[in-house]
Amino acid sequence: MPNTPIWPGSSSFSPGETPFGFYDSDNEFQSDADKVAIFCARRLGYPLTDVELQDINFYTAFEEAVTTYGNEVFAYQASQNYLSLEGSPTGSTLNYQLQKPNLGSQIRIAEAYGSEAGVGGSVEYYSGSIDVVKNQQIYDLKDFASTIETDKNNIEVRRVFYQPKPAIVRYFDPYAGTGTNIQGLMDVFGFGNFTPGIQFMMMPINFDLAKLQAIEFNDQVRKSNYSFELVNNKIKIFPIPNASGDKLYFEYLLKSERNNPIVSGSNGVGVITDISTVPYANPTYGYINSIGRQWIFEYTLALCKEMLGYIRGKYSTVPIPGDNVTLNQSDLITASTAEKTALLERLRAYLEETSRAKLLEKKAAESDNLQKELSKVPYVIYVG
Repeated sequence: MPNTPIWPGSSSFSPGETPFGFYDSDNEFQSDADKVAIFCARRLGYPLTDVELQDINFYTAFEEAVTTYGNEVFAYQASQNYLSLEGSPTGSTLNYQLQKPNLGSQIRIAEAYGSEAGVGGSVEYYSGSIDVVKNQQIYDLKDFASTIETDKNNIEVRRVFYQPKPAIVRYFDPYAGTGTNIQGLMDVFGFGNFTPGIQFMMMPINFDLAKLQAIEFNDQVRKSNYSFELVNNKIKIFPIPNASGDKLYFEYLLKSERNNPIVSGSNGVGVITDISTVPYANPTYGYINSIGRQWIFEYTLALCKEMLGYIRGKYSTVPIPGDNVTLNQSDLITASTAEKTALLERLRAYLEETSRAKLLEKKAAESDNLQKELSKVPYVIYVG
């Protein structure tokens, strides 16, 4: 084997000895780095056997273990809160900030239904008009589409303002003392000597509704009611116009805007658009509790086993006087792979057990069990 210095039995960590330096300025990381190196070396057999690693190898594994732990924790946190985070700014990191659920994503989904119902939403409604021509009943909107520089099939008419005035504007003031025999009713109460302009009588609201309905039914039954028919952006109006010069007004939307799945202003810069843009940074080692640190120590050891296995795999046997020594490369790599897998599964299971859904489920079960327990307590009989 080459004459390369190996683990001498002790080390002294200095900032800059890890590949990325994520935690080099953390005092607790600096303090634990050499302790972790001693822990891993002794678990690998030192001083009974040489450990073909240097201090920087232990520091590298330690840094990777801390980063892996943070990635697992924050990835799970992001998945738990992503619906509430989507669309929010990425200006500051979310590390160690308490996050509350919101309905932002659900409302964005509901906006599509609001647009279709014409009661709001994210699709712009535009106003347009066409000139009414005498004796022309059908109007194609292709000419109108050309004036706004779009295709006819890109327009969808949502509302046509071709209707008579509402019945309420053709109805007298319901509170004034005029109208259908209201003056006579007021004379009965002795108010007839006042002028109608200042006489008021409050009538039930169902009276006004009945009068409005009567006006509308009168127009439908006794008159040629104003109406229209819309098929494939061709408007057919009733009755047939008897004069030119009027305009037919309508509201429309552009299908290209409605069918556009991109939210306006969200170009991926400064906005959370997917899980990769959720602003989580590497963890602060000093904030990690003893439960997390123990996981990190064990994962560091598994990484060191993997590195040592690859190093020893370069030489399957080492000659010694009168014999050869077979190195344990395969054992180290097999053990490290199994340990890393088990540690990740254990951490993910722990995170799943502490999810919002699981904790609420446990809380509900605890409450039910408490009620059952309290139901067995004898009731006190009060004797007055």
